[in-house]
Amino acid sequence: MVSHGTGGTSTGETSLPMMPRNKPEIMAPAGNWTSLHAAIQAGADAIYFGLRGFNMRDNSNNFKGPEMARLARTCRQAGVRAYLALNTIIYENEISRVQRLLDVAASAGIDAVICWDMAVIEAATARGLPVFLSTQMSCANSASLAAFYRTFGIRRFVLARECSLAHIRAIRRKLPRLLGADAAHIELEVFAHGAMCVSISGRCFLSESTAGKSANRGQCTQPCRRAYQISGSDDATAFRMGDQYLLSPQDLCTLPFIEQLLGAGVNSLKLEGRGRAPEYVGTVTSVYRRAVDFHCAKHRRPGFQHQFQQLKDSLMRELDGVYHRGLASGFYMGRPLDQWSGAPNSQAAAKKLHIGEVVKFYRKAGAAEIRVCDTGFALGDELLIQGPTTGVVRVRVTSIQIEHQPQPNARRGQAVAVQLDSPVRRGDRVYRVVSREGESIKF
Repeated sequence: MVSHGTGGTSTGETSLPMMPRNKPEIMAPAGNWTSLHAAIQAGADAIYFGLRGFNMRDNSNNFKGPEMARLARTCRQAGVRAYLALNTIIYENEISRVQRLLDVAASAGIDAVICWDMAVIEAATARGLPVFLSTQMSCANSASLAAFYRTFGIRRFVLARECSLAHIRAIRRKLPRLLGADAAHIELEVFAHGAMCVSISGRCFLSESTAGKSANRGQCTQPCRRAYQISGSDDATAFRMGDQYLLSPQDLCTLPFIEQLLGAGVNSLKLEGRGRAPEYVGTVTSVYRRAVDFHCAKHRRPGFQHQFQQLKDSLMRELDGVYHRGLASGFYMGRPLDQWSGAPNSQAAAKKLHIGEVVKFYRKAGAAEIRVCDTGFALGDELLIQGPTTGVVRVRVTSIQIEHQPQPNARRGQAVAVQLDSPVRRGDRVYRVVSREGESIKF
């Protein structure tokens, strides 16, 4: 298996232990500090992040090079691996800057670099940083994996998104014939949940052609998510494309068949979402954490199938509460001829409304003072509190007080005290979670 953390020897800290081979890694997205803490709190084994200027999610807040040491330290203290995604197109005038960033990554103790550009592969390897070959390389067969292993020593491969379950099983089965005992060192990483691109393995040129912003540089304007119509050559006739957004795939969701994915021999489940909200990261990570843990711990016990299906049904309801464009199986079951979004925006069962911010947290009393700037809230409502150090905290409102006097609700312009079990911090943003129709969601 990949020797995680070999690039961090200059820090003097020990490397993290490798993942057990019979239990795949849960890899969560971190587009900013709040999402990073949300992923850690939800039980991620690893997080992946990007740097400003070299990021496939350039619209996210992202991280700066000097922040890598703090990021790696935060992850290491939590027992979580940190992977740097450097999988954008790299131009000639950027190579020296990439090399400097890799120097910082190696010094910080970043555990691996996700890339596909040969210059980045060579530079990372020279600095002792393990390389995970990005899905942008479109590796979809055992021969290509074996060639990269023999030539560059690469041990983890993020398979092309077009691979089906049958393809993955065949790759795992064929590797020992090509590599012998070394096949045991090869790790297969796959996408398990999140947005899908209509283009092959995400290498799309539509945004650059229509708006001058390259998807391969993380600047995609998502023209595929819009409604289109067909016009005749004389412009006299036009047809709308029906209710489906034919260039906009639904989001990938492998939870309904997660046991088949685990059985195919994958080593890491990647959750997409560096551009999505922290509560999305926390919920999706937690859902897949619980599903994998339950399966690995109990799949040989009597009654497992029924119990696991009940758990998956419950977890699917949780996934429906955060942003998605509809949930589908991607290419895992074959060619997805009918998995197109029926609407341009989220199809989640819930949404969040901004309330205000935390003014102060009283640790002894277990309460937070919240300034209500926008929508109000009432007893029984679910609140979402987010911050770059706090991560994501969910709480049901059981007590609202103003100057120690109980209140049934909180209105705009008021400063109220709310009882909390988890610590929050000054400046954390507060939201109320409601159904898609705007009704309060109760526990």
